[in-house]
Amino acid sequence: MPPIIDRIDGPQRKFTHRQRNWLIGISAVVVLFILARIVLSYWLDLLWFSSLGYSEIFWRTRVMEAGVFAVFSIATFVILFVALKAIRLSQQDSLPRAREIVLQGGRTLNISIEPVLRIATWIVALLTAFLSGTSMLAEWPTFALLLYAPRTTTVTDPIFGRPLSFFLFTLPALQLVIDWLITLSIIIGIAALVVTAIAGSARALNKDTRFKSPPLWRPASLAMAFFLLVLAANTWLDRFQALLDHHTIFDGANYTDAHITLPGLLFVCAALVLGAVLAALNAARRASGRGLLLSAVPAVVTYLLVTVIGSYVSSFIVKPNELDRETPFIAHNIELTRSAFGLDHFLQREFPAETTVAATDPANNKSTLDNIRLWDWHALQDTLRQVQEIRTYYDFPDIDIDRYKIGGDTREVMLAARELNVNKLPESSRNWINEKLIYTHGYGVTMNPVNGFTTEGLPTLYLSNMPVQSNVQGITVTRPEIYFGQLTDTDVYVKTKQKEFDYPQGQNNTLTSYEGTGGIVIGGLMRRILLAFQLDDLGKLPFSDDVTPDSRLLMRRNIRERVAALAPFLTYDHDPYVVVGDDGRLSWIIDAYTTTDSYPDSTHYALSPTSDEEAATVNSMRNSVKVIIDAYNGTTTFYVFDPTDPILNAWRKIFPALFRDSAQMPADLRRHVRYPEDLFKLQSEVYGLYHMTNPEVFFNREDLWTVATESASDENGQQTSIPMQPNFVLMKLPGEATDEFVEILPFTPANRNNLIGWIAGRCDGPNYGTSIVYDFPKTRLVDGPQQIEARIDQNAQLSGQLTLWNQQGSHVRRGSLLVIPMGKALLYAEPIYLQAQQSPMPELRIVVLALQDRLAYGPTFASALVSLYSGTPSSLTAIEPSAPQTASSQPAAPSTVTNAAATGADSNTLIAQASRDFDDYQRLTAQGKLAEAGQKLDDLKRELDQLNAQHK
Repeated sequence: MPPIIDRIDGPQRKFTHRQRNWLIGISAVVVLFILARIVLSYWLDLLWFSSLGYSEIFWRTRVMEAGVFAVFSIATFVILFVALKAIRLSQQDSLPRAREIVLQGGRTLNISIEPVLRIATWIVALLTAFLSGTSMLAEWPTFALLLYAPRTTTVTDPIFGRPLSFFLFTLPALQLVIDWLITLSIIIGIAALVVTAIAGSARALNKDTRFKSPPLWRPASLAMAFFLLVLAANTWLDRFQALLDHHTIFDGANYTDAHITLPGLLFVCAALVLGAVLAALNAARRASGRGLLLSAVPAVVTYLLVTVIGSYVSSFIVKPNELDRETPFIAHNIELTRSAFGLDHFLQREFPAETTVAATDPANNKSTLDNIRLWDWHALQDTLRQVQEIRTYYDFPDIDIDRYKIGGDTREVMLAARELNVNKLPESSRNWINEKLIYTHGYGVTMNPVNGFTTEGLPTLYLSNMPVQSNVQGITVTRPEIYFGQLTDTDVYVKTKQKEFDYPQGQNNTLTSYEGTGGIVIGGLMRRILLAFQLDDLGKLPFSDDVTPDSRLLMRRNIRERVAALAPFLTYDHDPYVVVGDDGRLSWIIDAYTTTDSYPDSTHYALSPTSDEEAATVNSMRNSVKVIIDAYNGTTTFYVFDPTDPILNAWRKIFPALFRDSAQMPADLRRHVRYPEDLFKLQSEVYGLYHMTNPEVFFNREDLWTVATESASDENGQQTSIPMQPNFVLMKLPGEATDEFVEILPFTPANRNNLIGWIAGRCDGPNYGTSIVYDFPKTRLVDGPQQIEARIDQNAQLSGQLTLWNQQGSHVRRGSLLVIPMGKALLYAEPIYLQAQQSPMPELRIVVLALQDRLAYGPTFASALVSLYSGTPSSLTAIEPSAPQTASSQPAAPSTVTNAAATGADSNTLIAQASRDFDDYQRLTAQGKLAEAGQKLDDLKRELDQLNAQHK
């Protein structure tokens, strides 16, 4: 091999032997440092996966990553090296020989181009191979799914007849390979043009040898042939992308695609192959630049022709007859979108939405009335932060709604985990020992019924305080420490000589030591140093006398980070919720989804991102997995709830040790699974359009639904309109025989405020995962939340009182308005709170209940309920047992007025007794005497039924 630089004449500076050694040494240290960090990172990950019993997951992931990296790195190097070498050799005789260049100061430099190109071939091939392998390494899930995908499926696309597995698994992998080949073809083309330019310049300077050299444009022609063949493959693959395209009316293939574009793209493929043949023939003959350009002409002409014809058909054939032409394609989109988002499993029922009090059938809807939620979760969160945080470094990041068996009855309750937020520690306490060894965990939960209030307006707490106190039988917390949660964002060391802070008690603190099995064992000195190096804790961990070889490192304690590290291929719900097991341990449940944007002919929707994520677009989503995380040990278990999901089935083949069947979930935790919130929101959005299954109705958007809106108070007490959020309620669904825990959401017609439908996601027993949609009459108006809010604002007494409270020093907060089908009517319920500006603790002041043609309110639920069912005037003062009641000020039928006058005294007595029974019910519930409380509630229902009968 001739040298690149033959000689340099004249004065020059040379590297000394010592300088060269220093340069080599520094480079070696940098490379070793980078490699050490990579190796240590993998080692720490292995320790973490092994601590959870998932070392197999770690190794299988690394093997697949290494396999993808090796395949694409080697393939890239071989293709590029062979191609670049062939290009160089094809013009070797035309490349300029060694030339003498005169430099400044009289020095001369002799340079040979051919060795430069030889070294460039190696550098480009190696560097591109490394970059290609690295970029493809991140795509290992796509290739893993292709290898392990189930091959049988009952769903096929309506255009090509391809199975669903082709679009979910094969198409994404093929697209990655084609994109990789296009990149290589571009690099080869650039290299061919560079060598052609160099050779052309050399021939221009040495005209005598130009006819003895090989054809100048041969390498460029061969590169063009390769590029056109890759484009042909890409064009063939692009035909399937038509089923994923977005159009104004619907997504997927349309009339123009099916009749013009897709057949036309086959002609474009053929033209590209023809162009590749022409380019190859141009290379075989006396290659010319004109022949190179002509090879692209067939594809360009064909593509332009297909585009023009497609535009003509779309503008002059489809647009004037769009509904008729697009009907079958709209039908495809409706069918496959409903399948992709699970809407084909929704059950529809007609709901009469009657307006009378009797239609609510209170006698048969006792559980619904027992569990009407009066605590808005925002208001409860603010209250708990005042009365249950105890110390400033505790926080309640979220409020969860669930159901528990209490005293033999299922009650709807609200839970909040008391987590430790180290960022709230006093600045003087922010040191390594406190943050890493002492303040390691949160403590306990609170639990309260959704409608329980003390006489001071505070929540009636079933679980509270530190240590955790239980006021009801059957629910206790035996392991209240929360080492893994939503605010546990720091690594800590446990089982050290330093006692951990457990909870405050008076002027003293109760201390504890971790007794669990979670975490990574610190081990000996060398292991400790390596851990410290990787954790950037070299200044403290190796020298701490408190940390022993038996101590443990707890890392990735944030439950969202934890599950994402174990299964990054799943999408996780934004709202984990805490559960108290029968054994008194605390666990977290997170819903996990499989998602894709490759479901054929299905419409794309944006997922709501969390604070640290970007919005993703999907056209299929299934809640196939529930994840359980033990709040003490951090044990994380994935349970499969949808064994028919093809994407999940592929992942189960890849990681068989990761997933368990839902039947293996402990029964006490299984009782608390619920319809996932993010899926319910997305399904509701999709259902607003795709409940229309008739293509003509769909095309005209005649029956478009939107999620109902409600009024909400901002931090300044100003009212704003916001979309309603899903609410969990315990109720008896109309037409069903038993009580259920369901997730609900009402709908209104687009740009209207009246109700048109109501959806319930079911959470219990064999009905879990199914939904019921109640369609309201379209021939008459059914009040929506905004119209109920308007009736509240228009009520003279309520409006005046709310205006008075919204003066300086306080403001009104409105809770979520619940819309609950009960019997054959709709019951509306909204709590209203008063909050002083000096105190963020709201107090319940008014409960508003409404039917279609009746509005009632009172300072308590009992008084509002009595007013609603008896027809007596609503009042903002508590009903005294001896206080006489006046006749209703609302219009009434003549017979109703006569009956009310004849039975006025009896009504007053019943109302007073009802008020006393409800007060007794609240007191007995707070004391945990649930059997006696239930009797009082039965008495209250009987009195309300009598009042209702008197005023019919």
